[in-house]
Amino acid sequence: MNPKIGRIERALDALAPRERSCDLCPRDCRVDRTREASGFCRSGSQAVLAGALLHYGEEPVLSGTAGPPGPGSGTIFFSGCNLKCLFCQNHQISWGLEGRPVSDEELAALMLRLQEDGAYNINLVSPTHLIVPILRALRIAFDKGLSVPLVYNSNGYEKAEVVERLAGVVDVYLPDLKYHSPEPAARYSGARDYFERASAAIAEMFIQQPDLVLDDGGIASRGLIIRHLVLPGRTEDSMRILDWIAESLTPSMALSLMSQYHPCHQAPDEIRRALAPGEYRAVLDRARARGFENLFLQPDGFGPDEHLIPDFRRADPFRWK
Repeated sequence: MNPKIGRIERALDALAPRERSCDLCPRDCRVDRTREASGFCRSGSQAVLAGALLHYGEEPVLSGTAGPPGPGSGTIFFSGCNLKCLFCQNHQISWGLEGRPVSDEELAALMLRLQEDGAYNINLVSPTHLIVPILRALRIAFDKGLSVPLVYNSNGYEKAEVVERLAGVVDVYLPDLKYHSPEPAARYSGARDYFERASAAIAEMFIQQPDLVLDDGGIASRGLIIRHLVLPGRTEDSMRILDWIAESLTPSMALSLMSQYHPCHQAPDEIRRALAPGEYRAVLDRARARGFENLFLQPDGFGPDEHLIPDFRRADPFRWK
C-alpha cells in the first residue's frame, strides 16, 4: 500500500470532523459545510471543479520547458476561495464559482487521467477550502496507482496546524506570500491577519520540504517555492517580504517573483494600472542584494495588451490567441 494513504487517513480523521463547524482556514466561519455550501468560501463538502488540464505556464520546474503538446503540470483548478482578492485574475472561479461539483471518485479519476497523459505532477490550485474532499479523492487515486509528485498551490492564507496534517502527503508546496503589511491585506483581501497566518503556514511548509529537489529532467520532485506578485505602488511591502524570507527562512530557497499583475475584477483605483517601469526591477534588485539566487523571474513589465489572465469559459483557459 502506498504509504501516503495512511497519512491521508490520519489527516482525514483530524480534519473531516471540523467541516461541521468549519475552522479549516483562518476565516473560522463555523458553518456546517456537510449540510450546505456556505461560509466565506461558499463551498460545501464536495469539490467543485473549474478545470483540469496539462498546464505549461507554471515555473519551469513544474511545467517543463518543452511546451505543448509535451508533458506539463497536471493542473486542477477548484472553484471558490477563502481569500478572494479584489484583483484576482481567476475571479471567474474564485468569486463567480464557475465550475461543476465532482464526486471523490471522479476527482481521483481526473488525477489518474492527467498522470496517464504524461503530467509531471498533480497541481492542486486553491485547495485550502476543499482540503477534505481533495484528501478523500487522493486516498482513492493513490490506491489506484497515482505516483507523480503532488503540488499544493495555494494563496498562503492557511492555518499552520492544518498544513501540519499534510506532512508526507504533499511533495511540493507552492504558496503565495502576498502581503507583509496589514493595510493592503485588509484593503485588497479582507484579511488583516494575512501575513501572520501565511508566514506561520509557510514556516511549517519549510519544515516539511526545505529543499527544492529536481529529478534528472529538471522537474521538481519535492520542495517549497514561494511566489510573490509585485503590486503597483507596493514595492516597499514586497521588499519587507523578501527581508522576512531571507531572515526567517533562508535566501537559498526557491523564490518566484511575478510581474504579471493586471488590473481586473474589482481592483481599486490605486492599483488599476500595470506595474510602472522599474517597480519590478527594484524588487528584483532587493532580492539579489539579500542573496536570493534560486529565482524564477518574469519580464520587467508587460505591454498594455499583454496579460496572463485565463478565461475559464474556454476549454483551454490559457489559450489567449
